[in-house]
Amino acid sequence: MYDTPDNRIPLTRIQRLIGRLMLESKQQCPACYLQVEADLTELTALRKPLSKERGVRITTNDFFFCAMARAIPEFPLMAARLDDAGHAIEISDQVGIGFAVAAPQGLVVPVIQDAAGKDLVQLARESEMLLKKARSNRLLPDDLCGENVVLSGLGMYGVRSFYAIAPPCASAILSLGNLHEMVHADGEGFLVRKKMWVGLAANRRLVHEVYAARFLRRLVDLLENPVQLTRS
Repeated sequence: MYDTPDNRIPLTRIQRLIGRLMLESKQQCPACYLQVEADLTELTALRKPLSKERGVRITTNDFFFCAMARAIPEFPLMAARLDDAGHAIEISDQVGIGFAVAAPQGLVVPVIQDAAGKDLVQLARESEMLLKKARSNRLLPDDLCGENVVLSGLGMYGVRSFYAIAPPCASAILSLGNLHEMVHADGEGFLVRKKMWVGLAANRRLVHEVYAARFLRRLVDLLENPVQLTRS
């Protein structure tokens, strides 16, 4: 129960806007849904020592940002949108990576601009800056535009897997579940591996299922070999 006279909570302007955009996306952007399980054992082992070495806090999400920044230029339709008439696909010359943040004013999607031109450390610093701005209601309009692919994660709540709704202007949204341990037989014994379900909802008007699957496979290959993401 809410402490209001009639248990009604008026929607804020940002909540009304987000609701309208999500409804528009669900109604007008038919999506194809894919999911793979990524082995992040090496990434998890590398993350903390690398943060100490580079002098900046690098999160698991930052590795995803870096992998997305590398993979999207290889699959340019992931940086595309339909023109206003809906008759042609326009491919952006820059990669914008959005990520969902639960901010005081609602769920917002700040955007890392020109992500393809930035290395892992630069992406980590910029994502941290945008996260702080979002949580303190200091995001500017320019911080909220230009996303091509969006990242959303619910693993911190124990969610194993889910599919999210992409903003109307984005070509796709990645959804990250929790990091969990799995036991695997290797022929000589058993190994414990750290894995994560990664979902992709892609705009079917822009990319077909095979194209989206190839992009997702490339993304996971980069994450499962994280050392290559540490190189400029």
